[in-house]
Amino acid sequence: MAQSPDDMTKSMIANMPAKTGKPLADWVAIVRESGLEKHGDMVKLLKSDHGMTHGFANLVAHEVRGGVATRPAAEDDLVGAQYAGDKAALKPIYDVLVRAVKGFGDDVELAPKKAYVSLRRAKQFGLIQPSTKTRVDVGINLKGTGPAGRLEASGSFNAMVSHRVRLTSAAEVDGELIGWLKAAYDAAG
Repeated sequence: MAQSPDDMTKSMIANMPAKTGKPLADWVAIVRESGLEKHGDMVKLLKSDHGMTHGFANLVAHEVRGGVATRPAAEDDLVGAQYAGDKAALKPIYDVLVRAVKGFGDDVELAPKKAYVSLRRAKQFGLIQPSTKTRVDVGINLKGTGPAGRLEASGSFNAMVSHRVRLTSAAEVDGELIGWLKAAYDAAG
């Protein structure tokens, strides 16, 4: 059974001393002493100066900026807004994709943005975007792989990914698509 966002956050906080060498409170103090105020600057500091993975750095930055307890609700709100109204029928496609991607490993991070959800490991390996009221686009980073069939070059879709797959139903989330996403996940580690 998949962990809830709250359970994942609690697990990360519990594992932080073993994985990073310090508990959350110590990392929060380090960031506050730096005087940085922007989330991205905090994440960059922790990753570049302290060798922290993106997931832990993001967690610390959220704690500094108001506490991790506010994070899951904000993420839920962003995803909820993406699949509201005319796009509500597309949510099952998103749900199937997320279940599959979370199966790749404990280091998968879902980072909701206003228009899409970024799929990250050490770096972004894909994204899920409800592009129209009838279609979800899956962006995949597969540099060095040529487009073939439904695996299209991303073109002007999104510069953060190299390829795109267009989906109109959850049934189109098949082994081929999951294989492309898994290859991108493996390359992002």
